[in-house]
Amino acid sequence: MRVSQALSSRPGVDVAVVAMATELNVGLARDAGFAVPPAGPSDLLVAIRAGSSAALGEAAEELKRQFAELAGGARGGGGVTVESPPRTTRAAARAWDASLALVSVPGDHAFAEAMDAVEAGLSVMIFSDNVPVEQEILLKERARERGVLVMGPDCGTAVVGGAGLGFANVLRPGRVGVVAASGTGAQHVTCLLDHAGAGVSHVLGVGGRDLSAPVGGRSTLTALAALDADPSTGLIVLVSKPPAPEVAETVRRAVEGLATPVVTALLGPGQDDLTTATEKALGALGLPVPQWPCWTVPQEAGPGGLSGLYSGGTLCAEARIVAGTGTFTDFGDDEYTRGRAHPMIDPALRLEALARTDGVALLDVVLGHAADPDPSARLAPAVREARERGTAVVVALVGTESDPQGLRRQADALVAAGASVFTSNAAAARHAAALIGSAL
Repeated sequence: MRVSQALSSRPGVDVAVVAMATELNVGLARDAGFAVPPAGPSDLLVAIRAGSSAALGEAAEELKRQFAELAGGARGGGGVTVESPPRTTRAAARAWDASLALVSVPGDHAFAEAMDAVEAGLSVMIFSDNVPVEQEILLKERARERGVLVMGPDCGTAVVGGAGLGFANVLRPGRVGVVAASGTGAQHVTCLLDHAGAGVSHVLGVGGRDLSAPVGGRSTLTALAALDADPSTGLIVLVSKPPAPEVAETVRRAVEGLATPVVTALLGPGQDDLTTATEKALGALGLPVPQWPCWTVPQEAGPGGLSGLYSGGTLCAEARIVAGTGTFTDFGDDEYTRGRAHPMIDPALRLEALARTDGVALLDVVLGHAADPDPSARLAPAVREARERGTAVVVALVGTESDPQGLRRQADALVAAGASVFTSNAAAARHAAALIGSAL
């Protein structure tokens, strides 16, 4: 992604694509007018269109420079001799005294690495997506036998003992433990808690499919028990995108047997949204519920409906339920991320969709470590273009002021571009739906 951006920003370059040759990326390149030869998902796709042969040649030289820089970094460039890191999880487990492994490899290879970690007695966070559900079940069954926890697959967020893993916000420490079958859902709840003055002990992600019928909540039950036994945790918040009803009932029965109080946010019709669940958690902590910050601008919806363009699956599901109208796309879903960076890192697909959206566009912007270092830099110009053609834009901004991107700095840039910004995703969805209603 960084190489693509470096090439695209060069004078005279119209389009630059540097990505794995997955079906999605090949399709995008062909849609952009490139004649792509036969290629497989393990091949590298490079496509550049420039206004002149000189600009094309300079872009090719920049491509070589970028690749050389990446290769030098991998070797510990600058003439510094570095010890070669372990090449496998099994080797890393032998080399270091660790209790947790983080696996982030293409989904086709994640099972073997994660199973090596489990067999070595390590809990494992699997950042990788596109892992078959059958492999997930095998991993979690073996983890139960070994007495360890599998977080994932497709676990984007965790905080263990104050250390953020994956997409993690800068949060104040405290006594709230979170179990989340949702990365962005966990980020949203913990950022709202942070704004209200509450802190977290741990955030244990379990993967978005854990509360599905096939997986049966295997890691959720293990994580709940772990936090219940943790002396630094005084309240547990359980967050999930809509679970299978029978699994939700199993989890509720398990919660009743815990000594630690639990607040649940199991999204679905008639259930609490994430903001309401957070407010209940604050009540359990004896803390007041603040006014959740928002910055609105006068907007009227043009012709068209409500389009939800989301990077977070749980935030997308929540907005769909709360708004009760419109079409919603989760650009973080596996079909959009195979061979591509997550939209919290690379917003290109969402920006293309925003350019085609009429009526009202509802988006999430998620801050924190590992996310886009300055999301408003690319989103704000797209918001201005949308506003110029009569599209209203509403943003759910998830983050804290301590995040490297700065919550208020991002909000100010988006508001200046013409967007209404909310720190509550549910409030953003209601506002977007109201704009559609007022236009009817």
